[in-house]
Amino acid sequence: MKHGRYPFILSFLALPVGLYAWLVILPFAQAFQISLTDWSGSTNTFNYIGFDNYANLFKDDRLVIPALQHTGIILVVLPVVTIALGLFFAFMLNLGGRSRQGRIEGVRGSRFHKIVFFFPQVLSVAIIGILWKQVYAPENFGGLITGALTAVGLPAPANGFLADKRFVLAAVIGVLVWSAVGFYLVFFSSAMASIPRDLYEAGIIDGAGRFQMFFKITLPLLWDSVQTAWIYLSIVALDVFVLVYMMTPERGGPDAASEVVGGVIWKYAFNDGEQAFASAIGVVLFFAALTLAVVSLRFGPRERIEY
Repeated sequence: MKHGRYPFILSFLALPVGLYAWLVILPFAQAFQISLTDWSGSTNTFNYIGFDNYANLFKDDRLVIPALQHTGIILVVLPVVTIALGLFFAFMLNLGGRSRQGRIEGVRGSRFHKIVFFFPQVLSVAIIGILWKQVYAPENFGGLITGALTAVGLPAPANGFLADKRFVLAAVIGVLVWSAVGFYLVFFSSAMASIPRDLYEAGIIDGAGRFQMFFKITLPLLWDSVQTAWIYLSIVALDVFVLVYMMTPERGGPDAASEVVGGVIWKYAFNDGEQAFASAIGVVLFFAALTLAVVSLRFGPRERIEY
């Protein structure tokens, strides 16, 4: 029976592994191959030029350098703000109610609040981009935020937030946080539901406040979930071009003020006809995301707490 088990398992694994290799691994391998050539994308001929595309990667200070800077900012700000807000809202909805007879409870209507926060997850990125492009629009085009600021006598950008180099990147990050925080609220809420309430009740008896209970009980027991959220949000930060494409002028403007690495890949591949150079940037982005995930998994775990 044992000898017949492995062929049986392999028969089930062969198809999904084969599809994964064909649809995921092979395209990455082809992208790496293309990055070693001078292929423009418009012809069937190309010459191998070695690592010249990688050597020239950082020489374009017009797009590549600003894109790396902006992607780095998003990579830091998005996970920190989204996880902080997700943990805060999840803790308040699940454990922020009044304590009754030594028992800690969630707020009333917590399920309704979770649905409201989760709502952006049902919208596509294109719809979110179009929606918030209108919200950030100038007042004379019906911009909600600029109109509200003007109504209360506060200054607002004359051409809207997305056309102002000072605010466009912050505006994009704000939309990213808005669209993601609901999912991680539900994600952390599910993780909190597995924490025994006896731990919180014991903390109340010992005189612990909610601040202490969060940092001494909730956060240590949710650390694996926080680590997972960090990895996923980091990947989202590296793959933010669709939202930038939909919202910003010049698809990364104005004057490259919201340019990201994904946008540089798109522009070199389809605007400038430099498929090989775009592939080189894509390969670097892939290894950056892979390295980030490996480092987070390798150095992030803490000693598992049993309860």
